[in-house]
Amino acid sequence: MNIAIWILAGAALGWAAFTLLGINEERGTIASIIIGAFGGIIGGHVVAPLMSSAAVVPNAFNIHALFIAAVSASVCLTIGNMIERRFGV
Repeated sequence: MNIAIWILAGAALGWAAFTLLGINEERGTIASIIIGAFGGIIGGHVVAPLMSSAAVVPNAFNIHALFIAAVSASVCLTIGNMIERRFGV
């Protein structure tokens, strides 16, 4: 359940970055959503346990892990934007 929430949070941030902020219009909506979802998975599954935000009960919802997933998705979108501006990829 947490993985689905992390994916949705990252995808929502990817969509918001493209649609509302107009970041990286050359890349497209789908690519922004995929990069955001990937960042959400990495943040929630890899970074959150490293920061001691594991849930007390396994598979229970954890707002701290969701926050870390959202920040990680934002970082991935920012890195993607910097790569796009620098290399045109």
